[in-house]
Amino acid sequence: MNHHQDKADMALKYAKSIGVDESSVSFADGEGFSVTARNGAVETVQDYKDQSFAITVYLNKSVGAASSNDFSETAIKSTIDKAFSLSSLTADDECNGLADKERMATEELDLDLYNPWNLDIKKAKTMAIECETYALDFDEKVVNSEGATVGSYMNQSLYANSHGFLGVSKSTGHSISCTAIAAENGVMEMDYDYTSARHYDDLQDHKEIGILAAKKALDNLGSRKIKTTKAPVIFSPRVSGSLMSHLMSAISGSSLYRNSSFLVNSKDKKICSEFINIREEPHLKRGFSSCYFDAEGVETTPRFIVENGVLKGYLLSSYSARRLGLETTGNAGGHHNLVLEPTAEEDMQSMIQNIGSGFLVTGLIGYGVNIVNGDYSRGANGFWIENGQIAYPVSEVTVAGNLKDMLMKINAVGNDPEKKGSIYAGSVLIDDLMIAGE
Repeated sequence: MNHHQDKADMALKYAKSIGVDESSVSFADGEGFSVTARNGAVETVQDYKDQSFAITVYLNKSVGAASSNDFSETAIKSTIDKAFSLSSLTADDECNGLADKERMATEELDLDLYNPWNLDIKKAKTMAIECETYALDFDEKVVNSEGATVGSYMNQSLYANSHGFLGVSKSTGHSISCTAIAAENGVMEMDYDYTSARHYDDLQDHKEIGILAAKKALDNLGSRKIKTTKAPVIFSPRVSGSLMSHLMSAISGSSLYRNSSFLVNSKDKKICSEFINIREEPHLKRGFSSCYFDAEGVETTPRFIVENGVLKGYLLSSYSARRLGLETTGNAGGHHNLVLEPTAEEDMQSMIQNIGSGFLVTGLIGYGVNIVNGDYSRGANGFWIENGQIAYPVSEVTVAGNLKDMLMKINAVGNDPEKKGSIYAGSVLIDDLMIAGE
């Protein structure tokens, strides 16, 4: 990566020499592959390698940005010239500029994000075929698959700016997935399972992924619609993180300064049940969005976003913070690992037993969420619960409500989070939601 460091120095010096006030550069390169098997044979092998250089310049509070995938000195300089000429065409904005110098990260942290998998294509092909075979052989009702995929990538990136900040990060990611199709009485149902991790030794076994995909597809057989009703709804760990995503959109700087969020002016106000705590953990080892500096070089710090039901902070970059008259929260580029703390020593199974009757959501379809007013309406499938037990699978219903009310009506959070992404959320039980069926 050191050769990029020299290029970053050269780029920042060149930008200064042509008269920009402030500038930042980033270099990124990555490579990876994925193998998909279907019907017992390899269907596709994808291999990729890419690199990119990006520059942002500020001139009299105007901003210009440009990028290129050519790392030669000539290309870098002409990309900077392009950004410079664009900056003279954009309106000036007092909120533009680099993040404040004193906010830059000073301490480099090893977050254990880099662990290349010594997996050749041949071995990956075998694993993908075995993963699919385990799905198809699990039960005679599993009649087909959409394939099984094994993939791995590695990335490295460098960010530097004219404050003198330089940050480097290296990361890897590995995944195995399978989608199975089950059929009974002429009706087909499809479902999937997957595993993903920074380190390959944290992955579930590929054969197990095939079996779980088959089980899930079989569980959906015989699904029916239900009459429109109001009932308690459990969001399984597979889908509960989406509720956190909607909340993060509502407290992101751009939604707030545009007044296009149902949580405008909600800081230090109660937005959830008082037993809800959501932490941001940027320094989690092997986390999918772990980093010690954000996209502007600002130091990241662990914090509570929601504490005892009260909204403690927003997700702000330096620009959105200035627009709102606040300080950056180190979230240029988005949130870093969210942890929804469990409220009880219970999981999805015990919630099912405790609610008597209700709806367990295992899949969501479509995006019917309005962040401006909080209206929520999404297609869903899952299982109807009767007398504390799963009674039958349900498909083609809509779960509807308003996020403001839904957050307040969270009754319990399970201790069964999936750790396959950057949001760790267990099962979430919400009282009394509208389920629109027949």
